[in-house]
Amino acid sequence: MSWFVNLYRSTIGKKIIMAVTGLIGIGFVLVHMLGNLQVFIGQDKFDAYAAMLHGPLAEVVWGLRIVLIVAVVLHVLMAWQLTQRARAARPVDYRMREPQVSTWASRTMRWGGVLLLVFIVFHILHFTVGVIDPAHAFHETDALGRHDIYGDVVASFRIWWVSAFYIVAMIFLGLHLFHGAWSSLRTLGVAHPSAHPLKRRISAAIAIIVWLGFTLVPLGVIAGIVH
Repeated sequence: MSWFVNLYRSTIGKKIIMAVTGLIGIGFVLVHMLGNLQVFIGQDKFDAYAAMLHGPLAEVVWGLRIVLIVAVVLHVLMAWQLTQRARAARPVDYRMREPQVSTWASRTMRWGGVLLLVFIVFHILHFTVGVIDPAHAFHETDALGRHDIYGDVVASFRIWWVSAFYIVAMIFLGLHLFHGAWSSLRTLGVAHPSAHPLKRRISAAIAIIVWLGFTLVPLGVIAGIVH
């Protein structure tokens, strides 16, 4: 156990924990995105999918949620601790610093991460718990008496500020994944140093797929494709 404590206390250990928890988050958002895209198949399919998650697979889903919550908490904690260590190592910032190998995604990781944390809380309270219910549709049921998640999604994204918040959050999620996936693979030694460090094909593909997959849902409602 002492080796784990020593790993946790070390800077590289914190980076490894942050990388592993980040990859867990990436896996979750990919699966969640595929589930959300079923809204384009129709109400019956989407509500049946939601009913399955709250019925036969409820225990599995809650187990995965617990793993995800622990991963998110550790990810945020490691990010904060690493930031504090970096500040302690250089209490006086650079007077003038020209970023060399960096992207807008890497330079917005901190504030983008804060926005995503706010979004996660809002999303859970909105679609999972129903505490936030701007469309007043969370407790509606469909023709089969199931929780009408489809109707809630459509009614919610017809509200302009809800769609705007989700779309903006997905932009920052894409940026976060673009830099985060690459840095996680570098930390774990999967991606090796390159002469072209800004060419991040895998992380770019993940970021674009996730951003597009989630953004299509509110855009589909706005365009009337999902109705």
